[in-house]
Amino acid sequence: MFDELSARFEDAVKGLRGQDKISDTNVEGALKEVRRALLEADVSLPVVKDFVAEVRDKAVGADVVRGVSPDQKFIQVVHEQLVEVMGGDNAPLAKAAQAPTVVLMAGLQGAGKTTATAKLGLHLKDQGRKALMVGADVYRPAAIEQLRTLGEQIGVEVFSLGAEAKPEDIASAGLAKAKEEGFDTLLVDTAGRLQIDTSMMEEMVRIRTAVQPDEVLLVVDSMIGQEAAELTRAFHEQVGITGAVLTKLDGDSRGGAALSIRKVSGQPIKFIGTGEKVEALQPFHPERMASRILGMGDVLTLVEKAQKEVELADVEQMQKKLQEASFDFSDFLKQMRLIKRMGSLGGLMKMIPGMNKLDDGMLKQGEQQLKKIEAMIGSMTAAERTQPELLAAQPSRRRRIASGCGYQPADVDKVLADFQKMRGFMQQMTRGGGMPGMGGGMPGMPGMGMPGMGGGMPGMPGMGMPGMGGGGRPTRGGGPPRRQRPVKKKKGFGDL
Repeated sequence: MFDELSARFEDAVKGLRGQDKISDTNVEGALKEVRRALLEADVSLPVVKDFVAEVRDKAVGADVVRGVSPDQKFIQVVHEQLVEVMGGDNAPLAKAAQAPTVVLMAGLQGAGKTTATAKLGLHLKDQGRKALMVGADVYRPAAIEQLRTLGEQIGVEVFSLGAEAKPEDIASAGLAKAKEEGFDTLLVDTAGRLQIDTSMMEEMVRIRTAVQPDEVLLVVDSMIGQEAAELTRAFHEQVGITGAVLTKLDGDSRGGAALSIRKVSGQPIKFIGTGEKVEALQPFHPERMASRILGMGDVLTLVEKAQKEVELADVEQMQKKLQEASFDFSDFLKQMRLIKRMGSLGGLMKMIPGMNKLDDGMLKQGEQQLKKIEAMIGSMTAAERTQPELLAAQPSRRRRIASGCGYQPADVDKVLADFQKMRGFMQQMTRGGGMPGMGGGMPGMPGMGMPGMGGGMPGMPGMGMPGMGGGGRPTRGGGPPRRQRPVKKKKGFGDL
C-alpha cells in the first residue's frame, strides 16, 4: 500500500535539496512530481489540481527556519495538506443519545460490505458495546449465511427474516428487536450491485426511511482508484452518507481512494480494512496515514496493535526473562505468533520510521525464515524448548530435530548458535532499558523482547534473528541495519 506513491514523493523533493529557499522557480519541478505521483495513485483529477494548488500557495515563500532545509519544509507542507485532504482528525463512530445507534452499511457488490459489517461488529464488541447485525442483502446468494457464519465466529448476534422478505421490513424488524432486547448498536448489511442503478438507490432510500440511521457508511474498495470519487458522489447525492469504510488496503491499492473520498463528499473515512481476517479493521487517522504515505512510518498504530495483543503481565514476565537471559524457544515461538496476529511482517516493518525502504525480497525472506524456525521449534521436545543448552550439548538431538522438520542439521546448528548470541545481545540491551534501536523503547511496548529489535522485527537478515545472520547491531533512530563487515566462520555447534 502506497509504496509507489511514497517513492514518487521522495523523488519530488530531490530538486529542492541544496537550495537556499523554496521559490516559484525551484518548486515547479517538485510540484510536477507530486502531480504525477497523485495521478499514478489514481487520485481524482479535480482533487489533484486542488491539492497541488494548495501546496504551491503554502510552500512558495514559506519561512524556512534555521536548521530546516527547503526540502524538509516542502515535505512538511505536503504532509499537512495530505492530512487536511483526508479529513484532519479521526472521526469516531456516532453514538445516539437514545440506544440503539443505527449504522447502515452501503456500497457496491464486491467491496467487502458484509465482511466490513462483521469487522465493525467485532470492533464494537471489543469496545464493550452490544451490537446486533442485520442481514438485509436478499439478492446475493448466501449473503445472509455469510453474515451468520461471521457472527458466530466473533460472538455477535445476527438477525434476518430470510431472502423472501423486503430489505426495509428486515431492517425495521431488526431495529424493533434491538430496542426490545437492549442492543446499543444496530448494523444493517444492505445489498450491493455491480454498478450504481436506480433500483439500488431507491431501495437504500426506503431502508434509510425505515430505520432513520445515525450513520450511513459507504464501503469502498480501495483498489477502484478514481472511480471512488464518482461512487462517493453518487451515493452522497442520492442517499446521503456520513462516512466511509475503505477496504482492501493490504492489497495492491495505490491509495487514490483515500485521498478522494473526503474531498468529494465532505464526509470522513472512519475505518480502514487492512486484511482478510475479521480482526483487520482500524479506525482511520489522517495524520498517521499521511506519515505512512511519506515514508515516515506509523509507530502509534504499531503500538496500538501490540497493546491489543499483549497482556501487561506477559510483558513484565518477558522483560524479566530477557534480563536474566532465560528467554527460551517457547518464548520465541510466542513472539512469532504475536507478530502473526498483528499482521504481515512487511506491513509491520513499514510502520517503523526508516524501514519503509526495505526490499520486498528481504521481507519475504524474513517471512520464510520465521516459518522455517517455527517448524524447527515444533520438532523439539518441551525440555529442549525450555533448555536450549540440551541441544548445544547433544548433536544427536539436533539431528533428530532436523529430521523431524525436514531441514539439514546445519540449519538447526545455525539457528541454535544465533539464538544463543541473540539471547546474550537482548540481555545486554534490556539492561539499558527498552528495545534496541528504538530510542529507549517504544511507548506501550516496554521490553517486549522481540528478537532482532535492534533495527527491526524478527525475521530480518542481520537483525538478531536466529538463523538469519546473528545478533544485528542496534541502529540509531530505528532505521535500517548498518552494513556489517564479513566475519570469519567460527566453529558452530555442528562441529562439536
